[in-house]
Amino acid sequence: MLMFSWLFLKFIFAPYIGPVLGSQYVAGAILLGAAPCTAMVFVWSYLTKGDPAYTLVQVAINDIVILFLYAPIVIFQLGVARIQIPYDTVLLSVVLFVVIPLTLGYYTRKKLIEKKGLEWFESNFLPSLKPWAIIGLLLTLILLFSYQGDVILKLPLHILLIAIPLTIQTYVIFFIGYLWAKKWKLEYAVAAPAGLIGASNFFELAVAVAISLFGLSSGAALATVVGVLEEVPIMLSLVYIANRTQHWFPKASKV
Repeated sequence: MLMFSWLFLKFIFAPYIGPVLGSQYVAGAILLGAAPCTAMVFVWSYLTKGDPAYTLVQVAINDIVILFLYAPIVIFQLGVARIQIPYDTVLLSVVLFVVIPLTLGYYTRKKLIEKKGLEWFESNFLPSLKPWAIIGLLLTLILLFSYQGDVILKLPLHILLIAIPLTIQTYVIFFIGYLWAKKWKLEYAVAAPAGLIGASNFFELAVAVAISLFGLSSGAALATVVGVLEEVPIMLSLVYIANRTQHWFPKASKV
């Protein structure tokens, strides 16, 4: 992740970007790449008819990685890229945007199931939250684009240059996991979500941390916004590739 963003944004594209923005764009790419996906993975797995049990286990592992390793990974990679950040701000961001919501969600689920039952929780409460989750995400994107819109309109070339390494590394990561699964002769229902999970990102966390560290109108925040813009079309193209290459893998065994 660091290699592609650093190579392109600090060297190949340096004459068009400049050293200051180049460093901020690299920082945004690192924040994006270090955050493994925990939500949209279920959509990509469903679209490729992936194994739900495997997907759930992988998402659980990603949650653990975010809780305990996101801050160290970000601090290490930013240090390698010679980008100075306040370490306590990274840790605070993880606490605010991951630990607290996860804890509140756990206790909310526990108390509601105790009081109303599991059936009510799954059939009534969870569906009622979906519109609010979508509204929250849309409001976040509107806020981001209101601050970054001027930059997007004035510097469209920068958007393209940021998107190039992010796109390349997404495809590279997918094919590493996908072809490795093929070499190990895993079933397609495991191989497809394995590649897709590795390639997708928890962009909401990356955006939040970028804003906390560098500011709402910073280059780092802009880089994470570019990640948001290209996430869905790129992942849908990978879903298409996976579905078209099912014959590469052994048939699922029947119980």
